[in-house]
Amino acid sequence: MSCSRLLSLLCCGTLAVSFCSNLSEAEAHFGAIIPSKDIIGSEDKGTISLDVEFLHPFEQQFLPMAKPKAFGVLHRGHKSDLLSSLEERRVKGKDQQEAVAAWRTEYKIKQPGDYIFFLEPEPYWEAAEDLYIIHYTKVCVQAFGMEEGWDEPLGLKTEIIPLTRPYGLWSGNVFTGQVLRDGQPLTEAEVEVEYLNNQGKVKAPADAFITQTVKTDSQGIFTYAMPHAGWWGFAALSEDNRKIKRDGVEKAVEIGAVYWVHTTDMR
Repeated sequence: MSCSRLLSLLCCGTLAVSFCSNLSEAEAHFGAIIPSKDIIGSEDKGTISLDVEFLHPFEQQFLPMAKPKAFGVLHRGHKSDLLSSLEERRVKGKDQQEAVAAWRTEYKIKQPGDYIFFLEPEPYWEAAEDLYIIHYTKVCVQAFGMEEGWDEPLGLKTEIIPLTRPYGLWSGNVFTGQVLRDGQPLTEAEVEVEYLNNQGKVKAPADAFITQTVKTDSQGIFTYAMPHAGWWGFAALSEDNRKIKRDGVEKAVEIGAVYWVHTTDMR
C-alpha cells in the first residue's frame, strides 16, 4: 500500500472517529426527577424516594450534576422548599468509567392530592455544543385517591403543563402537554422524548429510535403515544434570551421544559 493511500485512509479513519465522537457527545440531555412510586394508595406508608439526575435516559449515561438551584413540591396550591433535603450520591452507567454526582431525597406524603415535584438546576456547560443547559423539570405523584392539582402551572421560566392526567397511564396511552415559556405557549418547538432504559433491556435497532422528536403546534401543544411500560421523559427545548459568560465570552443558554410520566402494561 502506498504512503499516500495509507495516509488517506488514516485521515478518513480519524475523521470518522471524530464524527462518531461528536455524535455521541450530542446525545439528548434530560433533567430527571424519578420517584419510587407515582401513585400512593391507602395501603402504602406514604414515604417515597426521589432520584434527581442529569442523564441520557435511554443509554443510561449520567452527567455530573451540581446541587440544584431550586428543588421543591407544589401540593394544593402550596409550595414547599425541599432543597436542603437533597443528599449527594454517586452514579454511573454500565459503560462509564467514573461515577458522577447525582442527588436523592425521601419525602413523606401525609395528605391526599397531587404532588408536583420541580427542579431548577445550576447551568450545565456542554462543551460539545458550546452552550449552557438548564432543564426545568417536573413530575407528579398522586396520593390517596384525590386527583387535584396535576395541571397547575408553577410559573417556571419554561414548563410543560400536562393536558393528559400524568399518572394512571397504560402502555400505548398518549401524553399531551402544552409548553409554556414566560407563561406563553411555545410554538413550533421541538420536544425530545426518551424512554428511561434503566434495566438496559430495550435495544434500539438504529440511533434514530433512541430520541423521538415531536413539535408543538400554534398553541404550544404536543402529543406522543408511549409504546412501552416505564418512565418517559419529554424535553421541550428553546434558547434563552440571556447569555452566560465563560472565560469572558458570552455563551448561548438552552432551556428545557422537562416532564416525566410513568406507564404500566395492561395485564
